[in-house]
Amino acid sequence: MVKTISKRGALVLVLLLVSIVLALTAVAKPAAMVTLPSQRALVILAMDVSGSMRATDVQPNRLVAAQTAAKAFLQELPRSVKVGIVAFAGSAQVAQQPTLNREDLVSAIDRFQLQRATATGNAIVISLATIFPKAGIELQQLSFDRMRGGMGRSLDQAGPKQDEFVPVPPGSYRSAAIIMLTDGQRTTGVDPLEAAKMAADRGVKVYTVGIGTVDGETIGFEGWSMRVRLDEETLKAIAHKTAAEYYYAGTAHDLKKVYQSLSSRLTLEKKETEVSALFALAGAVLALLAGGLSMLWFNRIL
Repeated sequence: MVKTISKRGALVLVLLLVSIVLALTAVAKPAAMVTLPSQRALVILAMDVSGSMRATDVQPNRLVAAQTAAKAFLQELPRSVKVGIVAFAGSAQVAQQPTLNREDLVSAIDRFQLQRATATGNAIVISLATIFPKAGIELQQLSFDRMRGGMGRSLDQAGPKQDEFVPVPPGSYRSAAIIMLTDGQRTTGVDPLEAAKMAADRGVKVYTVGIGTVDGETIGFEGWSMRVRLDEETLKAIAHKTAAEYYYAGTAHDLKKVYQSLSSRLTLEKKETEVSALFALAGAVLALLAGGLSMLWFNRIL
């Protein structure tokens, strides 16, 4: 009988000691990396529709592969995430305002028409203007100021409303992100690295996706013969500047996998979360358990 009581007493003491250790650990405010649903509510797809997208190094051609992968991406995103579409070549336009309606988005993607030139910087600016419609971001004014030989305002001083703009840490804006897919070098428009800084200062991540061959390919378009090369260096710089990532897709299968990866990355995110409450709760439960067992076995609290 004494031996049995001794074992019970030891168990109660162990429980009490563990509860004290957990309580002391909670005081230290421990943190852990946990995967949680993202708070991102808007994704802008900026897609290249320049003539080089007709190249067939990605089967059946770059544009069709991009359209197919983008539509699959839409199906994988949670229905609660709004998506907007920006199409860009020599200029950039909003092909579809942000919406939850996946059918409207698919229709916008199917309506893409190939055009000349590539303005990657314009695509980023128009995407930002779509994310922040009341921020006074106007591409026409930015382009006009740049044409004045550097005597005008910088990109982050596009108008009166920009005077009070305060930059935030890159990647800190959790409500929206931009995915830009392109196969070529910028040939016109705003400098993409300046546009990337504009995004970085607003905390918006710009994930870049390069499609096609790095070495380049010669194709014909509207009577022109052109050699198109993937400017990976700039795309990597854009992603790095905005605390995002660059992805390369050399085939249609690669492109589909890229969008699958982006879908997971945009809907789930790892956060460092304080877990002191969990330790405190576990300690309290063990302390109560020890007290309850002590009262049950010994009619008193050890």
